[in-house]
Amino acid sequence: MHQIIEHFTDDDLYKFTMCCAVIDNFPRAYVQYTFRDRNDTVYPAGFADELRRQIEALEGVVISDDEVDFMKRRCPYIPFWFYSFLKGFRYDADTVTVRQDEEGHLELDIEGCWASTILLEVKILSIISELYYVMTGKDASFDLERFGTRSAQKAERLIAGGCLFSDFGTRRRASFKAHEAALAAMVDCQHRISGPGRFVGSSNVYLAMKYDLLPVGTMAHEFVAALGGMYGPQMANHLAMRAWSSTYRGALGTFLYDTYGWDIFSLNFSEDYANMFCGLRVDSGDNAVELAKIESKYRSLGIDPATKQVVFSNALTTDDALEIQKFAQGRCRPAFGIGTHFTNDFEGIDPMNIVIKLVAVKITESWPFYNETCKLSEDSEKHIGNPAVIRRFKEALHII
Repeated sequence: MHQIIEHFTDDDLYKFTMCCAVIDNFPRAYVQYTFRDRNDTVYPAGFADELRRQIEALEGVVISDDEVDFMKRRCPYIPFWFYSFLKGFRYDADTVTVRQDEEGHLELDIEGCWASTILLEVKILSIISELYYVMTGKDASFDLERFGTRSAQKAERLIAGGCLFSDFGTRRRASFKAHEAALAAMVDCQHRISGPGRFVGSSNVYLAMKYDLLPVGTMAHEFVAALGGMYGPQMANHLAMRAWSSTYRGALGTFLYDTYGWDIFSLNFSEDYANMFCGLRVDSGDNAVELAKIESKYRSLGIDPATKQVVFSNALTTDDALEIQKFAQGRCRPAFGIGTHFTNDFEGIDPMNIVIKLVAVKITESWPFYNETCKLSEDSEKHIGNPAVIRRFKEALHII
């Protein structure tokens, strides 16, 4: 089996930006993550063994000078001390436990220092996705030429429809080759045609470097969820915004607000942070309803919502983005992060529905116990965590 991850920055930008903020604000925190397959997939025999070999192979993947130079050039908000950390960073496969049950379901857990384990999630998810198609033989049906043509057609429609869109598809891509084929087609499309829309860039830092695109991304739910575990969900968003602004000082300012739902975020979203952050990301709920909430909040603070960016990223398709663009244009500065629809859209193939989520945290390694946490959202089916913890957090937030 070939090594699936060969490049250190074959990863989403938000993992690096969060890692930097974690070191800057919570350098001694320890965390636990767990894997969840929402489709309850039965994996082929031996899958866990090969996955373990792929994770062990990550220990030999180190950042190159070219990758560092690219990130310094295209990510000026990241302080240079962070690259000294990355140059010395080595993955530790011993922080990951992988197994299959008797029926073939996959179980995976990660535990260790937050600053180190944070860089495992996206790589492991992309390994699982590609490995599954290889070991089931489904990859034999991948027609990359036709896939590239379809990717170009998606880009053409989005550009013609006025959408500013980015690739967010690393985690559940069909393969690295499929991911690159989609990006290459979209880059070519951007160069060939003109229109009111634009292909902005990719969350994947390595592919952004290869095609000289803008690396796109800020943060994920785990940053807020960890603080919810440490200090409680009531003020987790406020503490996350404070830590983020301490590290990035107003740059990199698109906040992902739905870790514990809109209502508690809105209470935490004070005028100073509303002015500092350039916008918000919608990752769950009804897009039209969420936009109306955002508009109302900004207006209550004396801010024109039309000046603020709203990034929509809730399992979008091309059609979804075009529909949102029509009702959001002029009300905000809409942008779109599109993932699986770009990187795993082959006929006859069901994209995997897999996640790795942070479920427990302790403030320092010296603490003898972890505090469990969870992720809530505007969609109840996206809640992740121990059911008892979910109930406790909902009670604390007065969520019915």
